[in-house]
Amino acid sequence: MQSVDIEALNQQIYLDSAFVDRLNQETAQVIVGQKHMLNRLLLGLLTKGHVLLEGLPGLAKTLAIKTLSQAIDARFSRIQFTPDLLPADIIGTMIYNPQQNEFTVRKGPVFANFVLADEINRAPAKVQSALLEAMQERQVTIGNQTFSLEEPFLVLATQNPIEQEGTYPLPEAQVDRFMLKVKISYPNKEEEREIIRRVLGSDTFGKVSPVVKPEEILKARQSVRKIYMDEKIERYILDIVFATREPDSYQLGRLKPLISYGGSPRASINLALAAKAQAFLNRRGYVIPEDVRNVCLDVMRHRLGLTYEAEAENITQEDLINKILDTVEVP
Repeated sequence: MQSVDIEALNQQIYLDSAFVDRLNQETAQVIVGQKHMLNRLLLGLLTKGHVLLEGLPGLAKTLAIKTLSQAIDARFSRIQFTPDLLPADIIGTMIYNPQQNEFTVRKGPVFANFVLADEINRAPAKVQSALLEAMQERQVTIGNQTFSLEEPFLVLATQNPIEQEGTYPLPEAQVDRFMLKVKISYPNKEEEREIIRRVLGSDTFGKVSPVVKPEEILKARQSVRKIYMDEKIERYILDIVFATREPDSYQLGRLKPLISYGGSPRASINLALAAKAQAFLNRRGYVIPEDVRNVCLDVMRHRLGLTYEAEAENITQEDLINKILDTVEVP
């Protein structure tokens, strides 16, 4: 690709990504810190990829998602997952109308732009699969009618990592359908002081104005696809994913007893897409290796299986991915 084309693409991406600054400024009025989480929510939004947030209670997961939906002027719905939840509580059901002597469709909360699945691992597999079907197919069937879900459509699921009693862990095959698995950490002392001041200092805390239209998001998704990715970057992505499947081929034979299964082709696709979206957020028309490394942990951590040996040695997915990133040659 000629440098002239890259320059024109850069200018186009710079214009198309102008809304990102507005969005960040508006959400910053409510969310203190947590820039990594907000960045990952935007990555999911720009790539039609769903996001799984894992973190302790009280770390603004729900607030961040709600704030983002308000700033984008999109419809938001929250589903609190509980053990007694039914699939119909999510997708909707047929209701009998005695006056008209017929069944009518009552749509469920999944018919929104932003769907927050709060504590998704608290509901049984039947309910989880109903939501995951909507995520994958982007449509819902109620009775004999099929309804398409309005774009942008994004599922943001949360799960609590410390409580195991009364939970139904998501199977690996279902977790793989999430583009990103993001781990949320505590704010630092300065950020927490600012949180206290904001919450106690104003009755209007948590209110934001819509600064972006859904149409701008849909246009941005097309721009993300146009971002240039060199063949060297493509090979780099493939090397990272294949190193999780064939560690021996990348001088990582010591990792073989620690990995039970590597990343699927979804890992390669999502790593490339997320890297393009990261370049877009950086207002750049081409992908660099740092974009790939930036998103790699969140794309890969839930796609890597650990053996009993790894768990016995307290080795995490992050440890393995970091070793792979340190070893695989960077273009």
